[in-house]
Amino acid sequence: MKIPYLPGKLLAGLATITLLANCTSEAQKVTGPSTHLAAATTDSVAGETAEPAVDKAPVDTAAYNAALLKVANGDTTGRWPVKKQPYPLAGAILPFKRIVVYYGNLHSKKMGALGEYAPAEMWSRLNAEVKRWEKADPTTPVQVGLHYIAAVASGTPGKDGKYINRMGNSQIDSVMKIAKMHNAIVFLDLQVALSTLKAELPRIEKYLELPNVHLGIDPEFSMKTGAKPGTKIGTFDAEDINYTTKYLADMVKRLNLPPKVFVLHRFTGKMVTNSQNIKLRPEVQVVMHMDGWGEPDLKLGTYRHFIQSEPVQFTGFKLFYKNDLKKAPHRLMTPEELLKLKPAPIYIQYQ
Repeated sequence: MKIPYLPGKLLAGLATITLLANCTSEAQKVTGPSTHLAAATTDSVAGETAEPAVDKAPVDTAAYNAALLKVANGDTTGRWPVKKQPYPLAGAILPFKRIVVYYGNLHSKKMGALGEYAPAEMWSRLNAEVKRWEKADPTTPVQVGLHYIAAVASGTPGKDGKYINRMGNSQIDSVMKIAKMHNAIVFLDLQVALSTLKAELPRIEKYLELPNVHLGIDPEFSMKTGAKPGTKIGTFDAEDINYTTKYLADMVKRLNLPPKVFVLHRFTGKMVTNSQNIKLRPEVQVVMHMDGWGEPDLKLGTYRHFIQSEPVQFTGFKLFYKNDLKKAPHRLMTPEELLKLKPAPIYIQYQ
């Protein structure tokens, strides 16, 4: 069987790289169902020793297990729900709510609905999507959000030679204000290009320290080989992901924050390597997000091969208002269709 291949945001991203290449960055560096589906441990990964328990109450474990079973949606492969995962700390969003977001960048109308429309119209459209999800699954509340590309891979090297455009604090502040209009959470997304997560995370740390700000990273534009962004599809390894979850977990513990939601985009196998070694922590909720575009059958195949078959913790699904309509049947997949997936995605992104 031919494995589907979808070029995520590659084409859409390349169309905006030139536009964004001259942006000035103001970002400053700042420092079988049972009650045992989720194990009451602090960390879960083969061959590693669990860290000491965090002095903070976990969620209601019975309610959490029930919600996990609901999201698994009758999966019979034995992969879902993910077993031996830690119970999250109190205040966890997933799987109690479904997150529905608009994705994009304020500098470009081509990178997504967030940025394509003025705030009032954007909110009108996003709230309409929220209502569709609430109607399709009235038992799962929706948490609305904005997913903002805070570091954009570029076609030009820039002053530091890293092929990256970092959005200034003023742009991120604008997104925070737009989010506040409807009590939305915010995701800041990093396309690290020839830079690294270790170098880029501190640049947005003051925002991540806020309880309503979460993180996304994009392996598509993590160019470990030194290739120019857009010429090849990039990659992150479990080691990179574990570095990031520890970074977030340390922050959550230090500031007594609710758990962070951490979204990883994926539409090929090599975009995320050694996923079985990804470390789960009670302070971080990991979403492996199906980021490919195309007709429904192609998208479903990508979800099945690269998301469902390599379980991490939670799953997401992206819908492209334009690219998904390019080929027959020229339509967007509906909430009702996506809710039939096993597991059902608990994070939904519209671009």
